[in-house]
Amino acid sequence: MSEELIGNDHLSRGHLLHHKTIAIIGGGPAGLTLARLLQLQGVEVHVFERDASSSARSQGGSLDLHVGSGQLALQRCGLTGQFAFVARPDGQATKVIDRHGRVLASSAGENEDFQPEVDRAALRDLLLHSLIDGTVAWGHSLQSLKAESNGRHRLVFASGKEFVADLVVGADGLRSRVREKITTTEAAYTGVTFFEVRLSDVDVKHPELARYVGPGNALALGDNKGLLAQRNGDGSIRVYVARRMSETWLKEQGIEATDTAKIRAGLLEWFTDWAPMLVEMIRQSDERVLPWPLYACPPDQKWETRSGLTIIGDAAHVMPPFLGAGANMAMLDAVELADHLASNHYRCLDDALAKFELGMRDRMAPIIAEAVATQDVLFNSDAPAALVDVFNGANQ
Repeated sequence: MSEELIGNDHLSRGHLLHHKTIAIIGGGPAGLTLARLLQLQGVEVHVFERDASSSARSQGGSLDLHVGSGQLALQRCGLTGQFAFVARPDGQATKVIDRHGRVLASSAGENEDFQPEVDRAALRDLLLHSLIDGTVAWGHSLQSLKAESNGRHRLVFASGKEFVADLVVGADGLRSRVREKITTTEAAYTGVTFFEVRLSDVDVKHPELARYVGPGNALALGDNKGLLAQRNGDGSIRVYVARRMSETWLKEQGIEATDTAKIRAGLLEWFTDWAPMLVEMIRQSDERVLPWPLYACPPDQKWETRSGLTIIGDAAHVMPPFLGAGANMAMLDAVELADHLASNHYRCLDDALAKFELGMRDRMAPIIAEAVATQDVLFNSDAPAALVDVFNGANQ
């Protein structure tokens, strides 16, 4: 079944989106923020999300929203007041720990910019509830995208459904189908893989670990590996068990990604000589283990603008998560793209897309480079010495 709608006839003839149908692929922070901003401009948008529902899978841990990006986006979305109810200011607290369990540096976050933590699920729900009912089409996994002779784009989903749009915005993450149509440059493996585990209801089930981690983050590092623990608002602690390793380590070991028992045994083996309290973060965690190899786009990536197509968020500039910049920059992408689309300074839509993409790439180049460099600070043979120096310098 194919839908070939002509949308936004109600917009003025001078508006770049007049008489155009807009499809946003991906219902994460980038796609939902853009949808909200466009709807505030009176633009009709369609969001297609592969998840079957908003609760179909875990959205991951928490993130801190930065003043000039994530918080700015929520302000532009008119959601600052609602955000205050789900934000966790005490989540900014961080401690740095060595393999022996000693806390070498810590920060309560009080002297930093106000960058409160928020659970990813709470942020997604906040944005979802701000949209017009029916904006998001769930269970739509994009399989192919084809330009038609009339300049429009035909989207084909795994279900067999089709949709035709004049503007397609890829907010569909690392394996973006839209990015494939824009550039052949691929993100490269950074050399580090996370294995996410979770300790649920920690204050009741694991009170000693809950006190040890505290209200924010605890980073235990050493010998090119680490345990990155993060307190979440649902009473759980997520632990990212990290190590420098081959991208194909699981395959080399003959372990299926779904064989949590074998993966867990491997994780425990890596940390046998670490402090017992740290090892317990793995041993006491819930059954599920999620592998998460880290990737980064080249900081100097370039591409030619493709008519009626653009990408934002991880689809445009995936990077390691160590700066906390991923979701923040994705939401800022949405703000900047919405502003370009609303501008009357462009001759045509594609000129606006080209200007937006150039600015986004220039903005992201140093941030991607810094994120990769920060990974090297965290995962080396002398860790956490370099990170402790950073903390001590910041506190002077």
